[in-house]
Amino acid sequence: MDSDTEDVVRGYYAVACDLGSTEDDLRALLSPDLRVVEHPNALTPGGAVRDLQTTLSGFRAGKSLLREQVFEVHEILTAGERAAVRATWRGTVGMDAGPYPAGLELVADVAALLTIRDGLVVDQETFDCYRPWS
Repeated sequence: MDSDTEDVVRGYYAVACDLGSTEDDLRALLSPDLRVVEHPNALTPGGAVRDLQTTLSGFRAGKSLLREQVFEVHEILTAGERAAVRATWRGTVGMDAGPYPAGLELVADVAALLTIRDGLVVDQETFDCYRPWS
């Protein structure tokens, strides 16, 4: 069970950060009852709670904003259907968008807790610590 959980988590992050992946690719890994909690951070100061539809909307928005994106998983600790992830996310802005000029690299150190059931991500709680940018 633990190796299945880790495989799903790795697959999820691989699809989520692949700018060539499709919404259907991501949807295939997510439960219809998905709940994503993003704790307050530099990009989302008030934090957010998202369901499947708002998560897919964010996925589309990210693809239109970024020209490059990498999610480097440093470690995954699993216990049954739960996984704790430590990772680094990097994204390069593809076009001027508000305070983010084209070419700006955003970097976040990420800690996340995920629940996987029946091969799908059911719950994700993420703590994204963005490094300062100029």
